[in-house]
Amino acid sequence: MSALTVYPDNQPQSGVLYTDCSDIAAELSRIGVQFERWTANRELTDDADQETVIEAYRDSVERLMLQYGFQSADVVSLQPDHPQKAAFREKFLAEHIHEDFEVRFFVDGKGLFYLHVGDKVYAVLCEKGDLISVPANTTHWFDMGGNPCFKCIRLFTTPEGWVATFTGSDIAQSFPTFDQYVAGLS
Repeated sequence: MSALTVYPDNQPQSGVLYTDCSDIAAELSRIGVQFERWTANRELTDDADQETVIEAYRDSVERLMLQYGFQSADVVSLQPDHPQKAAFREKFLAEHIHEDFEVRFFVDGKGLFYLHVGDKVYAVLCEKGDLISVPANTTHWFDMGGNPCFKCIRLFTTPEGWVATFTGSDIAQSFPTFDQYVAGLS
């Protein structure tokens, strides 16, 4: 289930929850974040390679490439048995910004984006079929959980791709982790 919880940035225990995709998209559009649902034009196997995955979403990928001038797309995945899963998770847990869009489409699995905009934190649980576009210079962090399981298409406007500038804030430590957030939805 896709979900959005909007918290005051100083009250991580009290937020407003949205689970309807149109409500999530409407709330996020207010802060310039694009949220969409995509479907593949064919069935994909778990071991589908990058070219096959991108081709299955070609129309949607090309639409965004034209709309925003993206230069490249790739596919990234992480599974619970990856030997460096803890290091990969830690890399994204601290609040940071990018000078480029951060665009992720979840082909499979799920992950939790936290967007810190003004005096609010928007926790966006993305799952299979969800696209999220975090505008450049938006403070945020990402949690994939203790046992990450996802496959995402990433789109970039620069050849360097994902480059983070960390804010030095410890705000991320105050909010529920991926595992706590997902457990709270049950």
